[in-house]
Amino acid sequence: MLVELSSRLEYALVALLEIADRQAQGKPLKVNEIAASQSLPERYLDQIFTLLKRQGILSSQRGMKGGYLLARELWQITLLDVVIAIEGSGDRKKVDPATPNTLEKTVIVETFSGIKDSVNDILKSYTLQDLAKTLEAQRQNSPMYYI
Repeated sequence: MLVELSSRLEYALVALLEIADRQAQGKPLKVNEIAASQSLPERYLDQIFTLLKRQGILSSQRGMKGGYLLARELWQITLLDVVIAIEGSGDRKKVDPATPNTLEKTVIVETFSGIKDSVNDILKSYTLQDLAKTLEAQRQNSPMYYI
């Protein structure tokens, strides 16, 4: 899986960080709250949340005080989990048994398979907790001044 930061993936990660930040206060967040605070399209975020919920990354609560919460702890959600939920597994290349495998094709497929494994290993090594810690460090380094 060669990963590109699509707007869908970026929105998912931004929303997950927003939920993680509020979840510490024990409050679920509604899609419209996240959309407003992060300037994201609400309908698009709804679709993203459906994918994240389907993969067990988010859970939802109904009712007036409802909204979305992380379904797992921050350290249990890897970037690979989010990428797969949003972009799919990336296993799009199907081998046609009728097409003869040449040595060149074999070398190319094996090389890209190794690259995919390396990228997946890197994505597995980062969690939402890592992103949240980096975000908090950035907040500490650049305080806002109000007049």
